[in-house]
Amino acid sequence: MNIVLTGASSGIGFEAALEFTLKTENKVVCIARSADKLKKLLEIARGINPDCTLLPVEFDIVNDDYAALVPFLSQRLGTVDILINNAGALINKPFLDTTADDLNEMFLSNVTGHFNMIKNLLPLMQSGSHIVNIGSMGGFQGSVKFPGLLAYSSSKAALHTLTECLALELAETGIKINCLALGSAQTEMLEAAFPGYQSPVMAFEMGKYVADFALTGHKFFNGKILPVAVTTP
Repeated sequence: MNIVLTGASSGIGFEAALEFTLKTENKVVCIARSADKLKKLLEIARGINPDCTLLPVEFDIVNDDYAALVPFLSQRLGTVDILINNAGALINKPFLDTTADDLNEMFLSNVTGHFNMIKNLLPLMQSGSHIVNIGSMGGFQGSVKFPGLLAYSSSKAALHTLTECLALELAETGIKINCLALGSAQTEMLEAAFPGYQSPVMAFEMGKYVADFALTGHKFFNGKILPVAVTTP
């Protein structure tokens, strides 16, 4: 499988990348803004499977030039079987302290960046490919909401709707798209949202779930927002 994974430098993305590299036949392009963290990911992956193919790419999905990224992916992968849009950011502020710039930042990081990735990588995808967006229970309709997370949760809700709309538009291509609305997993982002809270789900467990779903979920789902939560948080 040829896999592109954003937000691979920490947390769930980091663990999902390691899960994919357990199989030598997988080629995994890991995208993040931190070159140092990507280097560490590559070292760990090679320590686990010396024959793995993990290609670290330092890239900002909002601000960097896709005119350089797409030819690289085309040359190294040819086609993309799986795209996991996992990159994201979180701002935790009460509403009265939240600025319009904060809201814009959340939508750029959690919606626009994924829009950019999908639009630019679609020419490399074919029937049977799977796009997985990583949403949040914070943006899941009817779920419990928490103070301070208005901007973050609103952006995730937008990502959920983007997924549903794209499934309809991509139906004739045979490319499937789904969104996992994740509940808590023990990551740096969870600590930023809920300081001191300990999740019963470890990052590596959620990372394995995401990787497994990316490989098989499109056989059963398309255009679905699937809650994946033991606790919220």
